[in-house]
Amino acid sequence: MQETAVRAGQAGWARLSGVAVFKRLRGSGEWLRWMAVELRREMGVEGPGSRGRRLRAVDATVVSEPGSRGTDWRVHWGLDLGTLECDYFELTGVEEGETLRRFPVERGDVLVADRGYAGAVGVGHVLRSGGDVVVRWPTGRPLRGSEGGRLSLVEAARGLQVGEIRECEAGVVETGQVHWGRLVMVRRSEQAAAAARRRCRKKLRRRGLSPIVYEAARYCFVWTSLSREQASAEQVLEWYRGRWQIELAFKRLKSLLGLGHLPKTDPGSAKAWLAGKLVAGLLVQRMLQQAGSFSPWGYALGEPP
Repeated sequence: MQETAVRAGQAGWARLSGVAVFKRLRGSGEWLRWMAVELRREMGVEGPGSRGRRLRAVDATVVSEPGSRGTDWRVHWGLDLGTLECDYFELTGVEEGETLRRFPVERGDVLVADRGYAGAVGVGHVLRSGGDVVVRWPTGRPLRGSEGGRLSLVEAARGLQVGEIRECEAGVVETGQVHWGRLVMVRRSEQAAAAARRRCRKKLRRRGLSPIVYEAARYCFVWTSLSREQASAEQVLEWYRGRWQIELAFKRLKSLLGLGHLPKTDPGSAKAWLAGKLVAGLLVQRMLQQAGSFSPWGYALGEPP
């Protein structure tokens, strides 16, 4: 804050103390949030319009305040997999969980999400908005089989060889309604299955792995509302693999822009700090857009000199 005050004085902008800068930052959270929203809208990523179907990866990352032993803030992020640009974000407290309902959906959108978003209400929200879903499905979440009973994911995948893909009809049950789609399954390699079991052991800690969880680690399950005519099973898995791009986006935000470094304990100043970081990230994204269509000779790429 003191360095910012000195730079402002040297530039002739204002003569402030470090404390005065802090007080202004603490009260600017809503202004910075508005600025980031307007930047996103100005960059033309508000909605797909007539561009056809849009693949969107959605996820959230957490940020903790100094001295905290848990999560304090959650950044919800939408990433256009066609352009690798942010198309939606929201900053909330830890009490706001991960759900597909949080994201606005345009007709034709395909939302790609990890297992934390495998919920019937969220799936219903996307489908009622005219979109589709590609979501990793955990073995503990119920699905309805084509015969009307509960579908056992492990039994449906038994007999698969490493790398082999299988699919079957499966419905997500929302209150009073069933959203039918496909469950796509693939057998993991032994190395990948072992890594999945280690993650499960770390999460379960002392409880250990049940035989079902141990066997389920051999497979990857992805549920989609897309029909076979819209996407083959191989395409569904390929689109789900593209979700990793949003993990890379979070790494860039945290490692290059310091989004994960939150030196504030006051809720107002903490929110302003995070919103300011998001503004910085969107400004970098905007500069990259300009750089992609401008040459050192002063004319747009593709035009004659």
